[in-house]
Amino acid sequence: MRTRLLALAVTIVVAGLPGATAAFSQTAAPTRRPDVIYVPTPEAVVEAMLQVANVTKNDVVYDLGCGDGRIPVTAARKYGARGVCFDIDPERIKEANANVAKNNVGNLVRVVHADLFEQDLSGATVITLYLLPSLNVKLMPKLMKELRPGTRIVSHAFDMGDAKPTETLNVNGRTVYFWTTPIK
Repeated sequence: MRTRLLALAVTIVVAGLPGATAAFSQTAAPTRRPDVIYVPTPEAVVEAMLQVANVTKNDVVYDLGCGDGRIPVTAARKYGARGVCFDIDPERIKEANANVAKNNVGNLVRVVHADLFEQDLSGATVITLYLLPSLNVKLMPKLMKELRPGTRIVSHAFDMGDAKPTETLNVNGRTVYFWTTPIK
């Protein structure tokens, strides 16, 4: 009992120190390797993805496997949307943070070093993907469980198995798929 009270008292004191809230809220960095290699999405495809999703300043764009963060950065810069960049690769996190800083959108875009399969996606109004087909299919149950009806999902190059897209675009020979939840 005395040990528990002492631990509680120490926690309360430490939690009151400057910066402690941020330290307690951070999770450990993911330890597994990335599932895909990084291949940047061309700017014309980024533009088409954001346009087909009808992104506005009222949106929150989550980019799952963000690479250098170009999709949320463009959404913030061009449309005033908020964004969250998720990536498991520390190198991509550095690049995304540099891109956010270079474009002066740190007030709108947050970069998170995390495994996208372990993140809460419920805050998104738009999800963007450039993952392999097997990862998109693996992600489907999570998307269907966590996303609100009307959330828009846009994928560069790869579909989601049997989930029929609402719209399919050809952008300079590259395919963009678009769905709105719930996906049938």
